[in-house]
Amino acid sequence: MTIFSAARNLSMPTRKTGLHTKYLHLLTILTLVLPVTHLRAGDRNKEAVESMAHIIEKAASTEPTVQGDVVRIEWSREDVEVTVDGMPLPPTAGLGSWAAFKPAGDGAMVMGDTVVFQDEVAPAMHAAFAHGLEVTALHNHFFYDQPKVYFMHISGHGDFKELASDVKAVWDSIKQVREDHSQPVEGFRGPMPKPGGKISAADIEEITGLEAEQKPGGVVKVSTARGGAMHGIKIGGAMGLTSWAAFVGSDALASMDGDFIMTAAEVQPVLRALRAANIYIVALHNHMMGEKPTFYFTHFWGKGSAMALARGFKAALQAQAKTQ
Repeated sequence: MTIFSAARNLSMPTRKTGLHTKYLHLLTILTLVLPVTHLRAGDRNKEAVESMAHIIEKAASTEPTVQGDVVRIEWSREDVEVTVDGMPLPPTAGLGSWAAFKPAGDGAMVMGDTVVFQDEVAPAMHAAFAHGLEVTALHNHFFYDQPKVYFMHISGHGDFKELASDVKAVWDSIKQVREDHSQPVEGFRGPMPKPGGKISAADIEEITGLEAEQKPGGVVKVSTARGGAMHGIKIGGAMGLTSWAAFVGSDALASMDGDFIMTAAEVQPVLRALRAANIYIVALHNHMMGEKPTFYFTHFWGKGSAMALARGFKAALQAQAKTQ
């Protein structure tokens, strides 16, 4: 007899004592059956999470831990010694990469934080994009750290086995960098532009479609502004809502650094466009609080011909425009 059929068999008595007895019987049934039903559901959920943990372990080649319905994998960066303010920092004090998986609908979601040294950022980001993950932040956690340490946050949705394999691919790309060079390198590859050369502002303007300003020191700069609001007050480019790029060097060999303002929906297309143009992402973060819409900013650096760099910046602007 189920709890529902038992309840239906109870008829409303006319005598007070009968009413009391019948309700006692129903209360007994509820007390006995409901905990059993709850335990069985809990057992099934526990078994499902344990099964997920086992599959993630195999896909990521990393032993996981389970916290409720969340499965976590971790990787402590013990391969490179780091000092902060001159003190050797134990990896367990904040040099750990992790990824956490949680059931979501028919699949799962993953969020994680990845410890990267400067020469590992581009390969890790490339692996993340190649495997369908999103990069949601890139920033530092320390001052006076040697070598410089950065943290790349990732997220994704899909099949938890595939997500675990995707995270493994990101971590493997980092490990490959360290296999090639045991210590982080200092500087991007390739020749270094020399400040003070001549860059054609007219050509930069033609490629980007933005007015090019000639700045002191031989710098050519382009920028574009957008509007928003902060605490109910309208703000624009003069208050920092701009995307810009500055070119230094010569037409043949220049550097380009800059900042890109984006809404959440624009972040991934812009990052992917910049990386496709071999422009390095050096930061991804917010600049303010309480603004509408919420804005994110990515800072970038590239080296090459000034026109190729300008085309890369233009490609990011076009990728951004497609989301609007």
